Amino acid sequence: MSETSVAEKATSGAEEMTSVAEKTTCGAEKAASAAGKATSGASIELESLTKRYPGNPQPAVDNVNMEIKAGEIVVFVGPSGCGKSTTLKMINRLIEPTGGRIRIDGADVTDMDPVKLRRNVGYAIQASGLFPHMTVAQNIALVPKMIGWPAARIRSRVEEMLDLVGLDPGEFHGRYPRRLSGGQQQRVGVARALAADPPVLLMDEPFGAVDPITREHLQDELIRLQHELHKTIVFVTHDFDEAIKLGDRIAVLRERSHIAQFDTPEAILTNPADDFVSGFVGAGAALKRLNLTRVRDVEITDYPTVTVDDPLQQIFNKLRGSGVGEVLLLDEHGRPYKWLRRGDMMRARGSLARAGTLVHDTVTRDATLRDALEAVLTDNAGRVVVTGRRGEYTGVVDMETLMNSVHELLEADRLDAVEHQQELAETRARQTHGEQEGAGGEKA
Repeated sequence: MSETSVAEKATSGAEEMTSVAEKTTCGAEKAASAAGKATSGASIELESLTKRYPGNPQPAVDNVNMEIKAGEIVVFVGPSGCGKSTTLKMINRLIEPTGGRIRIDGADVTDMDPVKLRRNVGYAIQASGLFPHMTVAQNIALVPKMIGWPAARIRSRVEEMLDLVGLDPGEFHGRYPRRLSGGQQQRVGVARALAADPPVLLMDEPFGAVDPITREHLQDELIRLQHELHKTIVFVTHDFDEAIKLGDRIAVLRERSHIAQFDTPEAILTNPADDFVSGFVGAGAALKRLNLTRVRDVEITDYPTVTVDDPLQQIFNKLRGSGVGEVLLLDEHGRPYKWLRRGDMMRARGSLARAGTLVHDTVTRDATLRDALEAVLTDNAGRVVVTGRRGEYTGVVDMETLMNSVHELLEADRLDAVEHQQELAETRARQTHGEQEGAGGEKA
């Protein structure tokens, strides 16, 4: 089987992207030209979508109806075996529907050429699915090459995508997947899924195989990318906290993908539709709301900083003048390296190599307040460094700021609960009044 044939059949996501210039009946006619702006998201409609497997009396997916707005992140969450991944894969017809319709940007794609459809739909999976015999650049360039982009344009796009996902093109261009960490492989997988600028991106538990810290950073990266790209993203997870963090709306699915509740994270946390949804929310709904507020939404303060190239006397002077009793040492790339306190330099006899405490935990502006709070509590120093897309220092968030935000969220929850109780009381009063009037009319 040829390399192109393998790429079109693999579920690694390599075939599911489209050229910016290519026009298909799937809504890609709205894509920008090669010289124009990037393609934004497309709406998705699922109408009575059903999947039956031979020999099984019950459908795996039963009569799903859903409208997904252009440019939003919708997360499917539900128990194992409920059909969420099957529903996702029917959108790009990696699994063929038994019944129902799929519309992308209003165009019915149910009967179109599935390969052409998949080139208009990005696809990212757990463990990235990169081709091990291809370099990072070759993996990212695969679909643009298949659909006939010029070589110069492909080279430019590969560099653009690596930069977009926070990987240095010069460092990672020629590497093979085996020389990447799990988090780096996932970043390349996302870059490949976006390489041909599709309006729709499907993600099937893409961060499930990495460690918790890397997973948080990848989630933050996806949020940052979405702010820049405005794609339509359908994301499958079994982790409700991940759903809260990422989703503009969440679809909580029962067996056979029956929709228990499809709403915003705020609405599901404060007003779960039933006991099944409440089970997913779990305890501590107020604290889970910390996943709804980002670091960028609170005050980020500036700390005194020095660099490894600064003269020692200049560092001493900065320490003496520091109103907070410490300075942050940055490496040659402007990334946080160590915290230096007044006694550190003296104990280390003036050597930066032996002075200070290494910075272990950082957060980005797209991290949630929960991420920041966990980092602050882990550090035990009452603050956490905020970094940019390449890990560069941008500021600090402290415990006081985080606790004030927690109190504001709890107070907002309390007021919402009071308002909800008042609405229920008014509804009951109206019902009682109506019943009394009806009874009075019958007696008359």
